[in-house]
Amino acid sequence: MRTAAKCGLLLLALVGPASSLAAPSIFCCNNEAGRQVCGDVLPSACYGRAYRELGYTGRTARTVEAPLTGEQRVQRAAEEQRRSEQERLLNEQRRKDQALLNTYGSEKDIEIMRSRAERDLATAIKAAEERIAEIRRQRKKFEDEAEFYKKRQLPADVAKGLRDADQEIRAQESVIESKKKDLEAIRLKYDEDLRRFVELSKRPPARP
Repeated sequence: MRTAAKCGLLLLALVGPASSLAAPSIFCCNNEAGRQVCGDVLPSACYGRAYRELGYTGRTARTVEAPLTGEQRVQRAAEEQRRSEQERLLNEQRRKDQALLNTYGSEKDIEIMRSRAERDLATAIKAAEERIAEIRRQRKKFEDEAEFYKKRQLPADVAKGLRDADQEIRAQESVIESKKKDLEAIRLKYDEDLRRFVELSKRPPARP
């Protein structure tokens, strides 16, 4: 190991003529006291510290960072994960934006597709409501017949007719509830599509 004052002489002695092809390297770092130490092999004072490797011209050929502490490694891993997640979200948004532009040619296209989707769901809701009305008419027949058995056990076919009607009504009500949720989701989707489409349309075209 040598002090900073001897680093230049050490480099010249090791390198020799400038035309030498197999010029060795010199390793330098700052020790605990902040003084520079150099050597033709990595000085022990440089272990666990950042150091520079000097070429035959005396200029820094490469710099090696000090090993990270456990806390620094955790911080770096968290930062890399954050950057990776940001990049993933950015790429996902780009993909969605491109798909949006490929799907719609204008704001009018969005409104047309919105109307079509809402109409399809409204038709499904109406069909379920009509089915419920039909089932209730059928159930009324069983209700009327059950009036004759108020204090007696209902015939099996009457009891089954009432039970089946109630189950079918609940099933159709579930369909209606689901379709209404889909209708709300559709409205939100096309609202967002329209907002984003307008935003993208106002952007200047990308340079080739």
